[in-house]
Amino acid sequence: MCGRYAQSADMRELMEHFEVTGNSPGQSIPVNWNIAPTNPIYIIRSPKKEESTAKKDLAIVSWGLIAPWLSDVAEAKTSQSRAINARSESVHEKPTFRDAFKQRRCLVPAQGYYEWATALGRYKPKQAFYISSRDGAQLSIAGIWSSWRAPNGEVIESASIITQEAQGELATIHSRMPVFMPHDRWDAWLDPENKDVEELQNLMLVQSPESIVKAHPVSVLVNSVANNGAHLIEAIELGEPETLF
Repeated sequence: MCGRYAQSADMRELMEHFEVTGNSPGQSIPVNWNIAPTNPIYIIRSPKKEESTAKKDLAIVSWGLIAPWLSDVAEAKTSQSRAINARSESVHEKPTFRDAFKQRRCLVPAQGYYEWATALGRYKPKQAFYISSRDGAQLSIAGIWSSWRAPNGEVIESASIITQEAQGELATIHSRMPVFMPHDRWDAWLDPENKDVEELQNLMLVQSPESIVKAHPVSVLVNSVANNGAHLIEAIELGEPETLF
């Protein structure tokens, strides 16, 4: 988790929902119901310029954090698929993520995300599920971002989603889940001056995800990144009674 998600909102909708008053991209990313690693994604972050009076910017970055020590463009882009997620338990320690965690935290908005059942859960292994907000609003997921400059001068901004051990009913599908970030924690999470690791770890604790999200099984079509469209999130019958939340 999390290796695929969906976003159908345009940047104006996201700016309104996340109360963005700072900078924004020149145009929206095309709607994508099957976002995959290295794809362009939206993030909400603190303004880069200290003199800005805005609290939030909307930006477009590449999904998968690039390690700061890499020096080759091809290697950097290849490495992104291995760094789409950062574990909440160790994000402050891992060399790839720790600097970004200290200084460049963000929110990753998602319409919903996909997860595949593991053998340790309640469902048939590899069964795909779509998990989305109970109220139909955007999910707000904790993330980190970074800016990497290649030897040729190319600058690539990238981001990772932070995950934690799955809790409640989500644990019956998979062992990990995204770190959901409630509205009342946004400002503290995005504040670049907040460097208290213990406080930041407390902000990432989510104990009752079933109060935030709901899940339903979806078809195998989502398994291929070549497939896209709203039909990917349509619920399917599993063939026998299952209790979902």
